[in-house]
Order: sequence, then structure tokens, then C-alpha cells
Amino acid sequence: MEDSPEPQKGRKDTHKYIGKYIGVGIALGVAFGAAVDNIGLGIALGLAIGAAWGQRAKSKGDE
Repeated sequence: MEDSPEPQKGRKDTHKYIGKYIGVGIALGVAFGAAVDNIGLGIALGLAIGAAWGQRAKSKGDE
């Protein structure tokens, strides 16, 4: 039997960056949504901004 291939290091690092910033983005989005009385919009914006922020942090880390 062959051992399963090890996960790629780059992929794990990508998830680390993006996951951390998505969490921060959602937290800030919920706070924003509560302030403007629209939680759904806040979560959606927080998710999008957090994912973009995480992707940018990942790409800066690769340089």
C-alpha cells in the first residue's frame, strides 16, 4: 500500500491567512451590521472584506 501524499505546504498557509482574516472581517461586519440595523449586510460585507484582506496578506507573505 502506498502512503497518501502529504498536503502541500502552500495550501495550508493560504488557509491560515484567509481563515484568520475572514473571522476578523465577519466580527467587524456583525458590529457594523448591528450599528446600521442590518446584520445580514454586515456579515456579507465582513466576509468579502475579510477574504480580500486575507488574500492580500497571503500574497504579501509570498514575496
